Amino acid sequence: MSHDPSHPAHRGQVFRYESFTTDADSGALTCRYQLDGREFAERFTLAPGPRWHTEAAQAAARLVFLLAGVSYYKTAAPPVIDLGETAVTDTELAFLREFYRQGLGEFAYRNALDLSSLRIEARRAPAAASATQAPTAPATHTPAPASALAAPGHAAAQESLRALVPFGGGIDSIVVVERVRKLADAALFIVNRPADRFAAIEAPAAVTGLPIVRAEREIDSQLLRSAELGFLNGHVPVTGILSAIAVLAAVLEDRDSVVMSNEWSASIPTLEYQGHPVNHQFSKGDVFEAAFRDVLAQSPARLPGYFSWLRDRTELWVGQEFAALEQYHSSFRSCNKAFYADPARRLDHWCGRCDKCCFIDLILAPFIPAAALRQIFTVTPEPLDDPGLAGKFWSLLGAGAKPFECVGEVNECRAAVLLAARRDDRSGGLLQELAREVAGWPDAPSAGDAVAMLAPVGENFIPAGYR
Repeated sequence: MSHDPSHPAHRGQVFRYESFTTDADSGALTCRYQLDGREFAERFTLAPGPRWHTEAAQAAARLVFLLAGVSYYKTAAPPVIDLGETAVTDTELAFLREFYRQGLGEFAYRNALDLSSLRIEARRAPAAASATQAPTAPATHTPAPASALAAPGHAAAQESLRALVPFGGGIDSIVVVERVRKLADAALFIVNRPADRFAAIEAPAAVTGLPIVRAEREIDSQLLRSAELGFLNGHVPVTGILSAIAVLAAVLEDRDSVVMSNEWSASIPTLEYQGHPVNHQFSKGDVFEAAFRDVLAQSPARLPGYFSWLRDRTELWVGQEFAALEQYHSSFRSCNKAFYADPARRLDHWCGRCDKCCFIDLILAPFIPAAALRQIFTVTPEPLDDPGLAGKFWSLLGAGAKPFECVGEVNECRAAVLLAARRDDRSGGLLQELAREVAGWPDAPSAGDAVAMLAPVGENFIPAGYR
């Protein structure tokens, strides 16, 4: 199978969903797919036990199966997806179509593909029966206790809320954990490859002192040979896949809600391509959150709730909140090079040069003393002290192409520059140069604009018990 990104005609024909199976004894979910005769399998391992046999667990496993397929579809990006024996409701079909089209927007842009005519062939299922349509699901189910599956807002009252918080070790998830733990019995959720853990996640997770619910994700080894096998490659909406895994973990762990840490700016497109928005963070955005919530709500299995606690909060607000959480300042590390798949390539310190390093430095600069921020970037210079990184900062400020990274919105970054430049301990250097230029722009944020960014922006889906 050979592909050339400059020749989109060299694509596959049909991507097919085969089946998923679950094993309660080992806690394993195996998902199988096929693309023009080439077979793929992905395995997820979570907590074993009898709850795998519940209707809720099988419904959640089915959602993982539906969303995880995107990683294998992209190997050849055929114009047709066949869901095989897996029947879906109209709501699920519409959700899945946008998950592929918008979730693969960056992938399509980088590979010069047009996915607007993507066709999904599927059997229809009535909404009340959708959770049991997968042929591999058990024929009978042991009902779970109602209290285990009731989400906030259900009639069934709960003595206490039990939240599962996906945790990536960055400032967003740290701030959410510290807020949610005051409202609910909280546990962290972390996904790793088998026998592999990221120090940049484990260190701040240990600081929380909270229990950790883990899942192992083992992708098909063929994906690791993409170049050799001629596969197309690029970004997939991984947060969407992790969200489905988290819902399954919440069912297995008797948790009522999955609480995400996706902020307001995650909904802002990175650029436009072929007349459509392309958002690197699509599955962190509000469109995905609303659609996924609809799918969960319409399941007859009464799946856990799902929402982002930061949906109406800016990264500037998150930076201000994180500044007060000094117990995490020496352990968190949101550097791209801390998360390389190859452990031998991972850095055990901030690289100080990637887009994420620059953004984190910028968004914290208004709120953390300069000396303290420089102490965080211990091995390399603080990015704001490096004139050679001016181009990266200009891109964050909108004077260049926005990076395909999980970074804040342009006006947030501009406000951060102007606020940081007013600090007495930031009297010179690159920061002041950036601030002088931004202050002269006609659309520069005012002092009032900056204050507004430190208040809730827009709407959220947070249920009453978690407010």
